[in-house]
Amino acid sequence: MAATIDDVALIALGFPETTEGTRYRNRTWFVRDKAFAWERPFTKADIKRFGDATPPAGEILAVRVDDLGEKEAVLQSGVAGFFTIPHFDGYAAVLVELDVISERDLLVALEDAWLASAPRALADEYMSR
Repeated sequence: MAATIDDVALIALGFPETTEGTRYRNRTWFVRDKAFAWERPFTKADIKRFGDATPPAGEILAVRVDDLGEKEAVLQSGVAGFFTIPHFDGYAAVLVELDVISERDLLVALEDAWLASAPRALADEYMSR
């Protein structure tokens, strides 16, 4: 079964001090006002950059990662559903095809994004549970 943005909300809001809001008219999840996951529909410019390739058709989520090294590791992991586009070059985040990624991999991606964005003391407290 494909994940939806509502599934993302359910998972994301389970992390401590997470709130949901809107940024650039898209649902976004924050930990202490720092975005860690957000809806990321393609812009006209994004679609143009795909050229002759067909862009993913389903819902797209962006998730923050620790740094560009982690981004490369995620993209090279072989896990279905992760990708990037030129707009995200040099930016510590990856895109997720919600209708492709497994439920377990989505949960891990959201947890990692939350940990990458949460203040260190809050992340440490969460990890010590």
